[in-house]
Amino acid sequence: MDHITYQFEYAERIPVAFIGAGGHSYRNVYPSFQYAPVDLRAVCDLDGERAAEYARLFGAPRSYTDHRELLERERPAAVFVVTSYAEDGRVQATDLALDCLRAGAHVWMEKPTAASVAEIRQLQRESAAAGRFVMTGLKKIFTPAMERTKEIISAPEFGEVSSVSVRYPQSLPAFEERHDLRAMRGFLDHIYHPGAVLHHLMGDVCGFGYQWEPVSGASTASLRFASGAVGTLHLAAGSAGTSPLERVEVVGQDANVVVDNSVRLTYYRRGARLGYGRSPSYVVNEEHAPLHWEPEFSLGQLYNKNLFYLGYVPELLHFCDSVLAGTPPTRGTLEDSLAVMRLFEAYRTVPAGTFVDLPLNPSPPNENGAA
Repeated sequence: MDHITYQFEYAERIPVAFIGAGGHSYRNVYPSFQYAPVDLRAVCDLDGERAAEYARLFGAPRSYTDHRELLERERPAAVFVVTSYAEDGRVQATDLALDCLRAGAHVWMEKPTAASVAEIRQLQRESAAAGRFVMTGLKKIFTPAMERTKEIISAPEFGEVSSVSVRYPQSLPAFEERHDLRAMRGFLDHIYHPGAVLHHLMGDVCGFGYQWEPVSGASTASLRFASGAVGTLHLAAGSAGTSPLERVEVVGQDANVVVDNSVRLTYYRRGARLGYGRSPSYVVNEEHAPLHWEPEFSLGQLYNKNLFYLGYVPELLHFCDSVLAGTPPTRGTLEDSLAVMRLFEAYRTVPAGTFVDLPLNPSPPNENGAA
């Protein structure tokens, strides 16, 4: 993405509706429309006053409290869904997305997509039947740093990827509590970030096991990928709130790439030779020296706005491009969400200290007993 078009500059804009008027959407999703080819026709929220205020603030002419009425009257080409959780811990957006598909609309929904593999499978069936697609906001795989990381590790000079390490601060409840989706809410909400990164960079996980500690709920998982590579997922609960949030490292053949805090990217290229006991300098030749990127935050540029370096605008543009072209998205897909949900269900049902093959077979039941 080398050039951004502002919303008012697009010759064609997609008629869309938005379900949800919460704090996250106010900060990050509605503002991203400034850079996307969308024509916001209506906002819906159970709180009518809030829906009306969001409609006024973000330029929609109408507001609703009933999403079915919105779908019937507005007939949007696409719907954005950013909502919360039901009392039983299920994801509200799952059923909303199904209603949108049945009304003939494409769907962009904030993660998590659902609370079970079975629900993802239902979305896949309904999406195929409607001839409409569902994309989930997996922002981490749309960040500039992660996009460049994918390019680097896919290049021949990086060599075959051998291992990956992902660190993310997240607590995992005790095993006896994990049957209750309400206890797993925080874990479900956040596993989509490291899970999406792992699947995007490495492909399918085919082997999984982990260790867990009870004080903070931290865990370390050992992963085997279908490619033959191995990896670790360190869910670093207990880390300081002031520390960098996350770290990703991918290792190839005499090369590795590191992303710190989503914005600092370093590529350690192959070819440098520092002989043990005889090398007088660590300053290697330029053709082998590490490459480093990070944004500056002094100028009022788009690249140092969090809407861009955190991936919000890029993911919305990918969705809009797909709608306009009539072709399914290639990232944030239901297949991507399925991979994350398989990992979620493994954490939910496999005891610590056990190594299993993935996907689990048969898939564990959801809260309603459906397989």
